[in-house]
Amino acid sequence: MQNAASSTGPTLRHVPDFQLRLAADVAEVRAAQRLRYRVFVDELGGGGPMVDHAEGLEADSHDDWVDHLLLLDRALPGDAADQVVGVYRLLRADQATRAGRFYSESEYDLTPLRQSGRTLLELGRSCVDARYRGGKALMHLWQGLGAYVEEHGIDLLFGVASFHGTDVTALAEPLSLLHHRHLAPPEMRPRSLRHQPMDLIAPEALDRRRAMVQVPPLIKAYLRLGGYVGDGAYIDGDFNTVDVCLVMDTERLGAGHRALYAADRG
Repeated sequence: MQNAASSTGPTLRHVPDFQLRLAADVAEVRAAQRLRYRVFVDELGGGGPMVDHAEGLEADSHDDWVDHLLLLDRALPGDAADQVVGVYRLLRADQATRAGRFYSESEYDLTPLRQSGRTLLELGRSCVDARYRGGKALMHLWQGLGAYVEEHGIDLLFGVASFHGTDVTALAEPLSLLHHRHLAPPEMRPRSLRHQPMDLIAPEALDRRRAMVQVPPLIKAYLRLGGYVGDGAYIDGDFNTVDVCLVMDTERLGAGHRALYAADRG
């Protein structure tokens, strides 16, 4: 779920014509990787062993096994590969088996999820072009995600989500808030493989309002949908982030939130 999808970007000078679909060919996957490079590498200072700086691609070994959900703006010039303005990387359990593991398993022990008997979907690499943040782009992506969840009968959504920077002390308030208020129940609680405790401030000493202001927008959105966090954070030096593992049970979605799945998907 590493993401940079919700901060405000430059104002658009045209009316978007959004279209949602899965990447159809290598060129469209490359377009998703170029957008990821602009966001995760150029904007956030991330990296990794398969990042191609010469071509401007943020890639890894899971890209060949996943479904790449694309948001296109058909009002932009060029072909589909030139029109990708948002992406979500989706990895079902059957795809993870072929890939060898879920991406999150490099950071978290997913044994409780794997043993749950529920149908799993891992979310990752969510991002939106800076020009489209603060508008309807993320909502369109979520509607596409909802349609995918329904089509494949998904029960549990999960993935790593990130705080920018690796200074845990500076993130003590929001991490403590997540631990004390949103910790997943034991039967669906992944645990960090390099366990960084999140209960850094006692509940009675925590300023909840100030702590929540520091929580990234996409994590807040998942919490509003009933999401939980796993046990412990993970410091990711490649991406220059502190990660938490988010888990969401689709059965907990209320009628209002399920409307996301039924809305016009443009």
